Amino acid sequence: MRIAFVGKGGSGKTTSAAVFSRYLAERGHPVLAIDADINQHLGQALGHDGPPPRALGSDLRWLKDHLRGTNPRIASADTMIKTTPPGAGSRMLDLDPAGELLARYSVQVGDVRHLVTGEFDEADIGVSCYHSKTGAVELYLNHLLDGPGEYVVVDMTAGADAFASGLFTRFDLTVLVSEPTRRGVGVFRQYAEHAAGHGVALAVLGNKVADDADVAYLREHVGDALVGWFGQSGWVRAAERGAVEPVSALEPANLAALDAVHAALDARARDWAAYHRGTVEFHLRNARAWGNRAAGTDLAAQIDPDFLPGPAPVPTP
Repeated sequence: MRIAFVGKGGSGKTTSAAVFSRYLAERGHPVLAIDADINQHLGQALGHDGPPPRALGSDLRWLKDHLRGTNPRIASADTMIKTTPPGAGSRMLDLDPAGELLARYSVQVGDVRHLVTGEFDEADIGVSCYHSKTGAVELYLNHLLDGPGEYVVVDMTAGADAFASGLFTRFDLTVLVSEPTRRGVGVFRQYAEHAAGHGVALAVLGNKVADDADVAYLREHVGDALVGWFGQSGWVRAAERGAVEPVSALEPANLAALDAVHAALDARARDWAAYHRGTVEFHLRNARAWGNRAAGTDLAAQIDPDFLPGPAPVPTP
């Protein structure tokens, strides 16, 4: 199962993603927490004190060669773009930390496996946009065969930046973290408008909720999308100062909010055929817009019409 945390800058989405990742891991689930935000703070929020893991976007040629495997429709890494879908011969991935990709790019933080896209660094200034890095995550997720009871938690870029690629469609549930303010619910409306028609399941997690009036305000403006809310938390404040305690010690009302998010996520059922159609749709869109010109070839030829990903990839009838 895959869940993304989004919201305006400062809404608390990184903290929420970190706490939810640890919540799942403490319940015995395999968890991969991915930092896909331009401000790379998820590792710190998880309690990681060492150097960050090697960035997934740091060596795109290796990543592309690894994922294309023996797929005859992809001639080389040079013709593979962020939306290139898997096909027969592609290397499909799982969440085994001993697997070559996760062993290369991720680190263990407590019970959570942690992966990063990489920071927007000096070499990128005036040359490329950050979404060239998040494209590595899109490729990774399009080749991942995660199953029930396994979780990928992604801390996304702030606000509408998430819509610069098809990455926003790669999740079973997207949770928008919103303060009970006009700006907070405005980001929800904007996100819902952009996501409409793309099969995105969108929920709202209130944050910095002080009283019943705050809850009523969120309900008025986001309706049934409100899945729960966080109030003030001494546990979170202590964690932000470096005192990492078990999530089970979180205030009961805040723990109930995590329970509600977990229930909403587990209630989703992935339709692998629809998921793959979305992959193909965004690939064709990117191919027409810029990919064919950049690669010097028609990237529509990379689509394998007989391939359907799933827990065990099989040809379509």
